[in-house]
Amino acid sequence: MGNPEGSRALEEQRQGPVLRRRDQVQPGTTDQRLLDTEGDSEWVHTDPWRVMRIQSEFVEGFGALAELPSAISVFGSARTKPGTPEYEAGIRIGKALVDAGFAVITGGGPGAMEAANRGAREANGISVGLGIELPFEQGLNQHVDIGVNFRYFFVRKTMFVKYASGFVVLPGGLGTLDELFEALTLVQTGKVTRFPIVLFGTEYWSGLVDWLRTTVVGGGKASEKDLLLFHVTDDVEEAVSLVTKETGL
Repeated sequence: MGNPEGSRALEEQRQGPVLRRRDQVQPGTTDQRLLDTEGDSEWVHTDPWRVMRIQSEFVEGFGALAELPSAISVFGSARTKPGTPEYEAGIRIGKALVDAGFAVITGGGPGAMEAANRGAREANGISVGLGIELPFEQGLNQHVDIGVNFRYFFVRKTMFVKYASGFVVLPGGLGTLDELFEALTLVQTGKVTRFPIVLFGTEYWSGLVDWLRTTVVGGGKASEKDLLLFHVTDDVEEAVSLVTKETGL
């Protein structure tokens, strides 16, 4: 039972797995603090509470995506304008991936992501969008059939890799490069296997590929075989053929 009023202060306190002693002992009990409706709300911004949010995001993501068929994640710029060659290529890629038996996963935003989702939807396939909380409003595009919004980039990245059999990367900016190099690192280090990565758009990607070959590999910062971790093409059929070949579909 609780200590009577006026009893000696606790020298040792156990709160679940946590042990507190001396001046680290906290007043009251965990249940008391849970049920007390008064007090400030700063606790919702503490690291232990963030851990629970992170856990809940993993649970929601796993639950929403666990029953997807084989899927390919398609990346590209949110700034790609409808009607441009890049946007139209995104639509064709989304359709071709569905025709090859894949679901299509994107970041769920506008631009190239919207194009791939649109292609998947128009082909009567499964169109998935994994959104992210940003300082500016973005939201999921109208062509997403299964959508999950995340607070944390690293949880979202896990979903892109865990539920995809490969990546098709359209021209994009820093976010696209982030996803690309994370995937390359996972394949290079053996964290994932049989994971094809296709860069679509030779003119856009040629400067990066040349830099990797001449500066990174040429300077001994990576090996020549690392250049085999990805393919570059301008052909939609070839892009789909490459991911199909390596995934075994």
